[in-house]
Amino acid sequence: MSMSNYLKTGIIAFLSAGMGVWFVLDYSEFMDLKEKHERSVDDLHEFEKSNFISNSQIANSNLLPVEDFVDASEHSTNSVVFIKNLSVINYRTGHWMDWFFEPRTSQRMSTGSGVILSHDGYIITNNHVIEDADEIEVVHKKRSYKGHIVGTDPSTDLAVIKIDVNDFPAIALGNSGEVKVGEWVLAVGNPFNLTSTVTAGIVSAKGRNINILKDKFPIESFIQTDAAINPGNSGGALVNRKGELIGINTAILSRTGSYAGYGFAVPVDIVKKVFNDIVQYGEVQKAFFGAEFADIDNEVAEELQINSLNGVIITHVQKGWAADKADLEKGDIVTEVNGEPLYDKAQLEEMIGYKYPGDLIQLTLKRGNKSVSKTLEFSNREGTTEILKRNIYTSQSLQASFESISKAERDLIGIKSGIRVIEVGNGFFRKLDIPEGFIITEINHSNIESPQELEDVLNKIRGKVIVSGITTSGRRVYYPFLF
Repeated sequence: MSMSNYLKTGIIAFLSAGMGVWFVLDYSEFMDLKEKHERSVDDLHEFEKSNFISNSQIANSNLLPVEDFVDASEHSTNSVVFIKNLSVINYRTGHWMDWFFEPRTSQRMSTGSGVILSHDGYIITNNHVIEDADEIEVVHKKRSYKGHIVGTDPSTDLAVIKIDVNDFPAIALGNSGEVKVGEWVLAVGNPFNLTSTVTAGIVSAKGRNINILKDKFPIESFIQTDAAINPGNSGGALVNRKGELIGINTAILSRTGSYAGYGFAVPVDIVKKVFNDIVQYGEVQKAFFGAEFADIDNEVAEELQINSLNGVIITHVQKGWAADKADLEKGDIVTEVNGEPLYDKAQLEEMIGYKYPGDLIQLTLKRGNKSVSKTLEFSNREGTTEILKRNIYTSQSLQASFESISKAERDLIGIKSGIRVIEVGNGFFRKLDIPEGFIITEINHSNIESPQELEDVLNKIRGKVIVSGITTSGRRVYYPFLF
């Protein structure tokens, strides 16, 4: 072997030995590092066990009630329905040719949600979900049913509809008085036509008054939640962790019209009263206070030289009604109701919403420098303390239903006589585009005293007809027609 070959062999042997030593040393260091890592992982697991909550612990704790969400969803989604509101819109030009030709028409559909409250098909929803409906379709588990309006209450934006079934899954009812700010809730509904959608959040506040109801005597004391509520959720259920109904989702506050973290629901205790009254009496038994009141702000407190902003101040007393009979005066500050502190207008409105005509409450007032106690007896819309039962007259020939206007309401509106249109079918009133809620005061400038008289006149009259009356917004209008 040549000298060069010996040299190559020596170099290779030296390098191999060096690599072997390096591998042994590197492997030893690797094993040391691996052992240290395993010890670190074990230490981390021990640290987690000592300092953090496991998934199973979370599921069984009050921090994040995962299992409760599942149970509440299962208990509530089956009792929430999808509602379609189909309406026909008539277009009139205001031209004299309207006397001779039928108006142009188009069909509109809007959607919302509803909650099943009884096994025999009674459903609660928002009034604005079924408002102006010519046809109501209720969808439950892919099955469609025809819905009928039982009654509405614009003052709370609630309505009751019914379908012909006998085995519907009614939701369990909770108690809104037990609802706490910060507790977990679920919103169940059909946003954007997506059926059976559940979102979670907490109760953000109670007793919210956001001035969205346009009724003459609105009752606003909403439960506020940050559970996602979007268009289509209206009329759906707000439920607690037990799956019990605690409110009817009604409104959102959003600049875009979509979820922005502010949703509002009518408390279930008000829902119960509205539902029971409509089913039993045909209308909600309103308890009238007989006075207007407002919250106390810094300006009012400074003017009256009072320190507290709690309570409400009487701004107007209606002569001859409940507050007047209880000797309440303009400027009185109501500080307590039945011995309980009164904080604001929303609290008082919610309390009134639970009352019936004839119910008594004890008021503590601040009148000047004196503390005064008064007993107030609530009245009905006619100024008496009786329970009122709605008397609806249905005309087959006119395909519509009506009711007479009480004297108290006529005096309030400022009319001598009036007949309210309750429901409109495909007849005379549909052709004239006269909406539900419209009050007919005259036919061809003659007063109409009763629904029967209205039916007789319209069945006999020929030629030019002018129907005069008042819209739900209080505007006086007339509808011309030619038989």
